[in-house]
Amino acid sequence: MIDTDPAPIARSGAPADLHTVDRGLQRFLQGVFAKVAGGLVLAGGLGHLIASTPLRDLLFHMRAEGAHDPVGLTGAGLLVAISPLITLALFGGVPQTRRRSALLFWSVAATMGGASGAVLLAFTGVSIATTFAGAAAGFGALALFGYTTRRNLDPAGAFLSAGLVGLIVALGLNLVLASPAVTFAVNTLGVFVFAGLIAHDMQRLKLIYGHAAAEDADLVVASNVGALCLFLDFANLFQFLLAFTGGRR
Repeated sequence: MIDTDPAPIARSGAPADLHTVDRGLQRFLQGVFAKVAGGLVLAGGLGHLIASTPLRDLLFHMRAEGAHDPVGLTGAGLLVAISPLITLALFGGVPQTRRRSALLFWSVAATMGGASGAVLLAFTGVSIATTFAGAAAGFGALALFGYTTRRNLDPAGAFLSAGLVGLIVALGLNLVLASPAVTFAVNTLGVFVFAGLIAHDMQRLKLIYGHAAAEDADLVVASNVGALCLFLDFANLFQFLLAFTGGRR
């Protein structure tokens, strides 16, 4: 007798298909995290270059000759500081290709590195290292939560996006007010906003991979865009944490 029930074929093929998807997702996320790590190395290297060479005088006003504490930005320094926002505003919303998305990621990472020279100048190496380790541990835990949770984080993502807009406005106002209370509130809000965005963006990456794989879209573009989101989440989380825990020189 010929068995016409298709169920055995489906049952025997399902585990293999599931494992294939898992391996594909694993490779995709490995590529994303490798780019995030590369972006952090680039940003840290450029920040160190600026902090340890005469380039620092081009970007920062120093308190005194030979001092490590920057008291403000020069015109060039202000341009470097806001260039990640300008780059994202100009090119973040355009249709992405492999080359364009890669250029966007590495451009933002490089300009973030230029602005991070002030961090390396103002804080001790020990506090930078310990805060970076803490931020990395928190990033890993939050990314794991976003990857494993079955809860839909989209409502939280909408709330966090609104918080991010408020954070940018508060940062701009505090440039004028220079209020310690506002600075503390902004740093607190920044930690919570970017901690939440790490989990949200990690869950969104899984969905992006699923849609891209189903529609045979370019996963390299998706990887570049995902790496940019996670890089910005980590870099900002680190800087806001450093404002709380960092020891100044």
